[in-house]
Amino acid sequence: MPSRFHRVMKSREPADTNAVFLPDFCGIRTVFVVVLIAEMLAFVLTLATPGDYASRVEHLARSSLFIQWVALSCVALLCVSRGVLSRLGDRLAATVSYLSILAMTFLISELAWWVMQQAPVGDTSLQQAHAGFLLRTVGTSAIVSAVTLRYFYVQYQWKKNIESEAEARIQALQSRIRPHFLFNCMNTIASLTRKEPALAEQALEDLADLFRASLSDAKKRVGLAEELALCRRYLHIEGLRLGDRLQADWAIDELPGDALLPALTIQPLLDNAIYHGIQPLPEGGMIRIVGKRDGAKLIITIDNPLPEKTPNSQHAGNRLAQENVRQRLEGFYGKQGTLTVDSGNGRYRVCVSFPYQRAQDEDSSRR
Repeated sequence: MPSRFHRVMKSREPADTNAVFLPDFCGIRTVFVVVLIAEMLAFVLTLATPGDYASRVEHLARSSLFIQWVALSCVALLCVSRGVLSRLGDRLAATVSYLSILAMTFLISELAWWVMQQAPVGDTSLQQAHAGFLLRTVGTSAIVSAVTLRYFYVQYQWKKNIESEAEARIQALQSRIRPHFLFNCMNTIASLTRKEPALAEQALEDLADLFRASLSDAKKRVGLAEELALCRRYLHIEGLRLGDRLQADWAIDELPGDALLPALTIQPLLDNAIYHGIQPLPEGGMIRIVGKRDGAKLIITIDNPLPEKTPNSQHAGNRLAQENVRQRLEGFYGKQGTLTVDSGNGRYRVCVSFPYQRAQDEDSSRR
């Protein structure tokens, strides 16, 4: 299993030509698939053509020659243009590929017509047959190429989802409780053991709750009230270490406590706010947690000061936990679960949005 995860991580390196959904048309496997699809099309067209056995065999031979000629020419064109297509988005790459296939089909069909025909060009019936031939070939190519490109896109998205799920699992294991937080927490508890044993005991209980949530089933969701209570415990632990440097302003009265969301959705974002926003500032700062309800959607915003000296390092440090939360929201809610980031005026803001769903709503939908 670890080797599979390592392969997934390597496959998602940046600046890769596999960023586009089109496969590598220079590869033997892709060429074989295209040849197989082309031959299947030739068989279908032959079976749909009336005639005896001998005429159908002859029709199959001519159809296979022509279709394979078109298919391999299109593959060669897409292979040569792979570098250009990889720099385009999926939609633009699909459009350019589709039009290129149709253009190549038209050119091959035109060439094949003038090679195979022996009648004079000025014949009217021949011109009509010529137009019909081009219409049939380009029309057939339009349908088959559209289906094939759609197949490649669906296959690419399927592989991408598998890779994202595997990467999200790794990130969830790495970023649920950071090692630096654990070490700082243990040092804080050790310093409080003799001076203020009651606070040390409370910190241990808060830490135990965090570990309990971290080790829970990631596939299950928890109530928003439980998640926010866990966040308060986390801020209490960090408050023992940072003292007056850490200030928190909660404005979450509009949020319903029975809403469901993935466990440890807000806590990693608070961890980022402290580690990359409050801790680097000698004077500390205030974290604002603002929650509101917008119809059937809940929005939670975490706002923290942004150190002026290292804005780039903050963004890089935040990326792991934020991407983990974003993928988990998308996994539970699809496009309705989002995470957006904004910075300006010396502040760094992370906004989490997800639909308002309750446990009783899930039970009724199952019934």
